Amino acid sequence: MKCVIALMQHETNTFSPEPTTLGDFGRMFGCEKPPAGDEAIQVVAGVDMAVNAFIDLARAQGWDMDVPVAAWAEPGGLVEDAAFDALSDRICASISTGCDVVMLDLHGAMTTASYPDAEAELLSRIRVINPDVPIAVALDFHANLSQEFYDAATVVTGYRTYPHVDMYETGERAGRALLKVMKTDVDHELVSGWLPMLTHMIMQSPSFEPMKSIMDRAIEAEATGEVTTASVFGGFPLADAPQTGLSIVVSGEKGSPAHHGLLGELLKMAWAARHDFVYHPESLEETLTHSKTLTKGPIVLADHGDNSGAGGPHDNMAVLKMALNLGLDNLAVAPVPDPETVEQMWLAGEGHEIEVLLGGKVECPNLSILNEPLRIKGRVKKLVSGQFSITADMMTGMQFDLGRSAVLETDHAEIIVCEERTEPFDPAFFTYAGIDPTQKRYLLLKSRQHFRAGFEDMAAHILLVAGPGICSSDYGQFQFENLTRPMFPLDHDATVEPMDF
Repeated sequence: MKCVIALMQHETNTFSPEPTTLGDFGRMFGCEKPPAGDEAIQVVAGVDMAVNAFIDLARAQGWDMDVPVAAWAEPGGLVEDAAFDALSDRICASISTGCDVVMLDLHGAMTTASYPDAEAELLSRIRVINPDVPIAVALDFHANLSQEFYDAATVVTGYRTYPHVDMYETGERAGRALLKVMKTDVDHELVSGWLPMLTHMIMQSPSFEPMKSIMDRAIEAEATGEVTTASVFGGFPLADAPQTGLSIVVSGEKGSPAHHGLLGELLKMAWAARHDFVYHPESLEETLTHSKTLTKGPIVLADHGDNSGAGGPHDNMAVLKMALNLGLDNLAVAPVPDPETVEQMWLAGEGHEIEVLLGGKVECPNLSILNEPLRIKGRVKKLVSGQFSITADMMTGMQFDLGRSAVLETDHAEIIVCEERTEPFDPAFFTYAGIDPTQKRYLLLKSRQHFRAGFEDMAAHILLVAGPGICSSDYGQFQFENLTRPMFPLDHDATVEPMDF
């Protein structure tokens, strides 16, 4: 048997001003373009990702394996159509040579200028080539998917955690379900449901309510064999697309009422809890002022308004500026992407005093957000380049390369500046530049939930900081044009008919 395995992941923030190119899909692997074949297998080897579970399954089954692409890009703006076509063409070309199984590690919230649901478009292209091949898909918890996607898929599983620490396990679940479908004569079917809810991402995590009870019920049903698979998707609310919202997909034996019943049960639970999924942040100044009253560190200051992990430029300096103005001391700032400042610091050299205009390079015309550089003086403490390895529970084993980096030391802070943009969720994002985060009073990083994978155990306190940016929890400032309306909580009178359950 021949199987085609592919990784193609991107979470698209449609309000981001920067498009996502083909090169972006290889950059985080240290490649100029997304790798294929043996190189693709090598760059993901040992990393906690669903694609590795697929590779391990193929080896265990003795299947011939082709990996036409391993493509993973940091969340950002619309994926260019040309990039999507290039990646899809690689996958479809492999399938067109003949295959018996397809296993895909996708995100579920990829959008291009032409395709609001890019993953559905990919699966439709596969179905044109091979209408009957089994397709197993592992998805991110933040998937936004249309009915067309579910109609084309055979098996669908999603992450059950946020931070996402079960990526490999999600691939294993998809693989087990795929084998069950292939090795039995019983017909299986997927049933899915969607709710008009923009859940706030800070309130989505299945580790606490209101999502915990919903996810726990889905996990129980799958573990006991009540259904074949059950996945709950919190959705990615920063995507202006018709399919955006909370969704649930369940599979089971065709004709059985169990999976239909579970779908309705889970949808009812989610809709009943809709008000609990709303987040009400306090002001930036209030949070930072409160941080000064805390005596024990490290104190994690998680700026969730401008987070590259949700597609933000990651270079808004409003939080850092206020922190310094309020007199926060012994502060370490996780990597700020600013290639211009990195170049300036490398030219100056270690030990030299320098004044820079830090960050504020990316304008956000879609929102009325002031993003301006922070003028700051300091000493170039350290210059560093090269890869470092992730040891936290999320994406364990991944090799990150932020390009050239430099540490700017001031009287009150050590600020890491780098060339590449990514969300810091592991202490290695400090230690690679020679900073021990355990010795700092404050750790300022741009993240919403993923930072908990590497910093929650070390932190004496965690404060969520509502800085400005295109990842804001204030959905009222976004000009949604393509959402299905009414949509809660934008429309408080949004209703769901009982028959929808």
